[in-house]
Amino acid sequence: MKWRSTTILCVRREQRLAMGGDGQVTLGATIMKADSRKIRWMLDNKVLVGFAGSTADAFALMERFEAKAKNFPSNISRAATELARDWRTDRALRRLDALMIVANEDQTLLITGQGDVIQPTDGVLGIGSGGAYAVAAARALVRQTDLLPAQIVRQSLEIAAELDIYTNREIIVEEFPWAK
Repeated sequence: MKWRSTTILCVRREQRLAMGGDGQVTLGATIMKADSRKIRWMLDNKVLVGFAGSTADAFALMERFEAKAKNFPSNISRAATELARDWRTDRALRRLDALMIVANEDQTLLITGQGDVIQPTDGVLGIGSGGAYAVAAARALVRQTDLLPAQIVRQSLEIAAELDIYTNREIIVEEFPWAK
């Protein structure tokens, strides 16, 4: 049986940033948990991290990312690149099954196990089983409304929950303190 879980969405717009995620964790055809929290603050609330995939793998990656970020405190791009390199080349890390979005005041980055570090051009980034649905909804809302990022994230995750059976409506949205 395969664990499936989550949709994470991050939207950056007009000097504001919000990240949100649903709470569902599924094993096969069974919902194991409906209110899981897949977004975490780190480095004294200066970096927001969202993860999709295996929870244990994601926590292992978050710990490694935090260590890298402490080594490069003002450069999350460098920390992300170092983590992605280790993830791709280390035999134990290569087996980890997760994706991460990391964001700070200046950047939003996707980190993958293939060694990718990707920054979205439009400020919208989503991962997980409903990520593509949430991104499509968010892009439409960014283009057609004046909603704030937190509102866009919440509405987009609601839309993803209507389409993706592995996404629920137990949504948590976090905003950067400087963005309020």
